[in-house]
Amino acid sequence: MDVAISGASGLVGSALTTRLKAEGHRPIALVRRTAAGADEISWDPGNGTVDASSLEGIDAVVHLAGAPIGDKRWSDDRKTVIRHSRTNGTAVLATALAGLDRAPKAFVSGSAIGYYGSRGDEILTEQSSSGDGFLADVCVAWERAASPAVEAGIRTCFARTGIVLSADGGALKKQLPLFKLGLGGRMGSGTQWLGWVSIADEVAALIHLIETDVHGPVNITAPNPCTNLEFTKALGKELGRPTLLPVPLAGPKLLFGSELVEELLLGSQRVSPTVLVDTGFVHRHSTIEAAFADLVG
Repeated sequence: MDVAISGASGLVGSALTTRLKAEGHRPIALVRRTAAGADEISWDPGNGTVDASSLEGIDAVVHLAGAPIGDKRWSDDRKTVIRHSRTNGTAVLATALAGLDRAPKAFVSGSAIGYYGSRGDEILTEQSSSGDGFLADVCVAWERAASPAVEAGIRTCFARTGIVLSADGGALKKQLPLFKLGLGGRMGSGTQWLGWVSIADEVAALIHLIETDVHGPVNITAPNPCTNLEFTKALGKELGRPTLLPVPLAGPKLLFGSELVEELLLGSQRVSPTVLVDTGFVHRHSTIEAAFADLVG
């Protein structure tokens, strides 16, 4: 297959690229400069342009591009960047794909479990309603931006991804130094649920969506979500370090603001990957203990 990927240099995009190559497929990166060869396609989502002719005949498009959500305080300007980096890029690609003579068989468009907002102990499936908060609003608009592709009859999946665990990047990489020093601990009460997925299962699930006749929202998470406290204990145990003391929230709130901390660190999302499981996907890492054994053991 020829698979075009936006966000190809990111944590998930680079892992997906490696896996596709290993399986004999041809990944093609969307780049924000002049394409350097046949394995690149130029686009500029900020200006609303993409080299649509190079998308003709592509088998699938996986859209992963978007500004990071957890690295800076959510000022009004930063919120605008986060929202537009997702909605604008999605609209550009969806519109271009809808106008092709030979459209892709699948458009896997990024989304996130932030769609559901913070919902306590409620089990969240793809049929659950959208929630409240900044991230929920972004995800709703993000998915809506793919409407041109959906209306053109292109099989479109919304990959509602959870926290992707990898020792090479993302949240886990930031946490590991503290945990290795014995300074890791629960956030807040620790009772909030985490919808997580290992990097291996994230990549395998994206390929599953390309190859399987499924459309609409798909939760990409492990089948066994865990609480923040369970996550903390499992990581400490794998590293052989204590995790007795809670992390003081004053520091993160001072650095990143209360809104970001409340949604990203203290929000509760007990997400079930119902569609994945029902369509035959088999997780490599079903429990947080199994994931940590592979990732940091």
